[in-house]
Amino acid sequence: MRSHEAGALHGQAGDRGPAWLQRPDDVNALVPQLWSENTSKVAGRLQVAGVSAVELAEEFGTPLYVMDEADFRNRARAFKEGFAGAEVFYAGKSFLCVAVARWIAEEGLSLDVCTGGELAVAVAADFPPERIGFHGNNKSEAELRRAIEVGVGRIVVDSFDEIDRIIAIAEELATTVPVLVRVTAGVEAHTHEYISTSHEDQKFGFSIQGGDALEAARRVIAADRIEFNGLHSHIGSQIFVIDGFEVAARRVLRLHAQIASELGFSAPELDLGGGFGIAYTTQDDPATPETLGATMRALIDAECAALGIDVPNLSIEPGRAIVGPSTFTLYEVGTTKTVALDAGAARRYVSVDGGMSDNVRPALYGADYSCTLASRESEGPAVLSRVVGKHCESGDIVVKDEYLGADVGPGDLLAVPGTGAYCRSLSSNYNHVPRPAIVAVRDGEARVIVRRETEADLLRLDVY
Repeated sequence: MRSHEAGALHGQAGDRGPAWLQRPDDVNALVPQLWSENTSKVAGRLQVAGVSAVELAEEFGTPLYVMDEADFRNRARAFKEGFAGAEVFYAGKSFLCVAVARWIAEEGLSLDVCTGGELAVAVAADFPPERIGFHGNNKSEAELRRAIEVGVGRIVVDSFDEIDRIIAIAEELATTVPVLVRVTAGVEAHTHEYISTSHEDQKFGFSIQGGDALEAARRVIAADRIEFNGLHSHIGSQIFVIDGFEVAARRVLRLHAQIASELGFSAPELDLGGGFGIAYTTQDDPATPETLGATMRALIDAECAALGIDVPNLSIEPGRAIVGPSTFTLYEVGTTKTVALDAGAARRYVSVDGGMSDNVRPALYGADYSCTLASRESEGPAVLSRVVGKHCESGDIVVKDEYLGADVGPGDLLAVPGTGAYCRSLSSNYNHVPRPAIVAVRDGEARVIVRRETEADLLRLDVY
């Protein structure tokens, strides 16, 4: 019999917790690497860029996504500087709204979109189209047409069907379309299988090993209305070790050299993707953009030298690493209870006013998060707790294991760091719960950049 989807979330019993989670000396202290650079505590109250969590909750309500704008911009700049000379693409899928698209444009980054909806946000933000890349394994004819009409800088092709669609549209519009060919390097990234994207048995890209990648390049080069700019590889997401990139770079660069020798075309670009990891808990130790940039540049230079080829222009996609750490989610506690378990163990449940509708990643991937009491200083002893949401699922878990003060109770505010990436993007209206607002805070001022949904929004599409 198949187990319940949330079964893995119930692996630790009672007060033991995972091996990596240590009882804190001070339950009120922040772990700095988990929070944005302008987040701190003053007399127990969490504050970001000079605005307290209590003030934010009073003005904007909870649940609430709180974004440190200066931190976001500084991370964008750090990747641009760490990969100097390369084109850095912000991942629209991690989180995108008009305000964020404008920040990305102002910081000089490019933007990666993968649906017509994400492209529509970029257009609404007046994002420079030549700095937009369009991804996706199943782009519709309408999406491709819109992208070509807008004049995106490149389309990352993912199938032979798509090549045929682009040729037909380009012929009809009498234009030339710049493309990269996405290849599957056959690398098993050290991450969750659902976000590992370069092993052979999955939906993305053309297989290098199977010969489809070379054939795709051949067809693109032969097409009159397509400009072949190079190869694209992406091995996954939330990746901390560089060895997967090293293997992928070798295989993709060998194909790059093979295309030059057999097809007589030396492509100018190479996109090695990214998907760099961030710290969600104390077990995570991400590298800096400077270290990542130097390491990846060195391995590409060495491999090109070994192959006797020119170094192509490099593109990278940091993924969640820009927006993820810039944001925390603020919740209000509604109820608490302690449940007796086997062997004298017990588990303390702290229920908040959000849950899997605003962060489905724990239920979807078994993702771990941390949290802290945000509205005051706890005076109770540290108790291993499980923070859960308000939805009708036992797998509706926000933070699987965290030490909180024993006095945390109804009306208190909890903050969960590292929620900038994929939380709002993957959010839903499950149980008809409106999605939270997103507030950007900078220099002591907070403003809404995505408003809170209302019941009227929930009913707007119903036909009476």
